[in-house]
Amino acid sequence: MAWYAYCIAERQAFPELSRHRRPMPLAGVTGIFGNQTFLFPASDLAVIVSEHSPEEAAQMDQQAARDHARVIADCFKLSTVLPFRYNTTFADDDSLRRSVRSNQRHFLANVERLRGKAEMHLKVLVDDTCPGNSLRDMTVGQQYLHSLRESASRQRERQSKARALSVQMHRMFLPLAEEITCKRTDSGKMLLDIAHLIDNKTIERYQNKYSSATLQLKECSMQLSGPWPPYHFVHKTTPQHQHSA
Repeated sequence: MAWYAYCIAERQAFPELSRHRRPMPLAGVTGIFGNQTFLFPASDLAVIVSEHSPEEAAQMDQQAARDHARVIADCFKLSTVLPFRYNTTFADDDSLRRSVRSNQRHFLANVERLRGKAEMHLKVLVDDTCPGNSLRDMTVGQQYLHSLRESASRQRERQSKARALSVQMHRMFLPLAEEITCKRTDSGKMLLDIAHLIDNKTIERYQNKYSSATLQLKECSMQLSGPWPPYHFVHKTTPQHQHSA
């Protein structure tokens, strides 16, 4: 039987596994396509899975992706979790056990690192203040060279502004770790996508800081979501930044 995998959790979070070595149904959590989810014990870990058929593999869609995320979120309420990427499958029991066994040290280290922590997600939209200049009274060649120089200059300005705003956000929220991407939208604005790793005990304080930030940064349009499972930090050990324009 093939298994569809959602996430890895701490075995100790599920007392029903204390005397069992075989997969056990996980009550109250329905998987993709309405399938029953199971706790698959593997040493000190438990893998949350559901049975998966070739027919279902050909039907994976956006609803399945939403259900994948929902299962992880439900398990996050019970345990530290290490989310698997969407559409991760294992051919049988042995291949699942081998995968966990070969990566066990890495999984355990990540569970320890992320225990008691959650991810908050900020979207910050700000006007792009790097407009272009007029190209009138120039030859075609001059216009081309000027356009190249201007484009490079605007990109440097955007990156500088994005870094400054990122630093400001870091000082305001003081996350344990962060991952930031920046891009220019079709409407000509800059969008900063910020994932912050925080301690579960500080969620309310983080939300209060967000309320203050929306008042202080009136030039920005901000959206907050979370707490989420630590999707962006499962494979990260250091803060990640990426800026593009």
